[in-house]
Amino acid sequence: MTSKRIGLAVGIAGAFLALGHTAQAAATDVLIGLDSKIVYGPEGQKFVQPGADAVLVMDISDPAHPRIRASLALVNSLLGPPTNLQITPNGRLGLVANSVNSVQDGEAWKAAPDDKLYVIDLDAAPPKLIDTVTVGKQPSGLAISRKGDLALIANRAGKSVSVVSIEGTTVRAVAEVPMGNAVAGVAITPDGNRAFAVMNLVNKVAVLTIDGDRVTYDKALDIPAGVNPYNIDITPDGRYAVASATGAGGNNGDALTVIDTAGPHPHIVSLTTAGAGPEGFAFSPDGKWAVIPLLLGSSLKYKDWAYTKNGEAVLLSVGKQGELQVVNRLAVGGLPEGVAFSPNSEYVYISNFNDQNLQVFRIAGGKLTATEVMLKLPGQPASMRALAR
Repeated sequence: MTSKRIGLAVGIAGAFLALGHTAQAAATDVLIGLDSKIVYGPEGQKFVQPGADAVLVMDISDPAHPRIRASLALVNSLLGPPTNLQITPNGRLGLVANSVNSVQDGEAWKAAPDDKLYVIDLDAAPPKLIDTVTVGKQPSGLAISRKGDLALIANRAGKSVSVVSIEGTTVRAVAEVPMGNAVAGVAITPDGNRAFAVMNLVNKVAVLTIDGDRVTYDKALDIPAGVNPYNIDITPDGRYAVASATGAGGNNGDALTVIDTAGPHPHIVSLTTAGAGPEGFAFSPDGKWAVIPLLLGSSLKYKDWAYTKNGEAVLLSVGKQGELQVVNRLAVGGLPEGVAFSPNSEYVYISNFNDQNLQVFRIAGGKLTATEVMLKLPGQPASMRALAR
């Protein structure tokens, strides 16, 4: 994970919770993971004593005015792409993987890999943790199939992909696919037959074949990507996958690798860049847009030449051949991590780790526009995700 700036986590503020909220089908829920174990200052990233981590449930039934309807005291980590959590397509369950814990190392603290997947019942009033499943070592990005019966979890330290079955509210780890390299993120095609996983340390995208809960990896199909491909998403029609890389360093443009997912040999069809540090990445539900929060230099030491206090949000149009074109960009807060769309693809939510807030944007007139809505969060938002689609 790239280094980031300061922001001590605070306790979960009761004023943000609507505990009397009637249980709902969570088609309008978004999960937000808070991490208090990592802080940033003039010298960059620092691990601190574990504090008040949490997973928030945000209601976007009024997409222009989101609100926090619940909070669960669960460990969450910034170390991993901001896709370590997702809601099943029926809105019933939330899955949250915790990649690392903060453990004491003499007088200091350091990261130690975890292996936990939390299962949250979003129909309960209020939402509650109903199970904790053991998965691979350092689980990071995860993906739930459109059918909602399968989840795949990228394990960085485990160098594997965990296969998890979902049946009603029962979630079980059924297999672990050896990958031979660290895996940061994964995405499943809408038909459920194939998945793509980013192997960040070897700069490749792996192709997985899915047959029920049997998942296989063919190394011969590996696709080259940019330096440190860290996140991946697939267009709603399943035709293209885009791997976003974060490893060019400094304030250099990082690669977005567009992959044609069809046929026996998925392959690269285009490359582009939106800027530096595209850690978050998401397609709109209607498939017309992609939004990338850029870290820029907000993750660097203050003395670094490329340091910036804030990041940017970039809107890209998605062409018929999967090509990405920058439409416009807007300033956001420090260390923007998570990004999510409203179900109608009109509103965009971006969370800022350093500033402990969430900004609401709108796509209007073919451009990303800022609204006046900013939601203060009770901690540092490390990840954010809505329904699997």
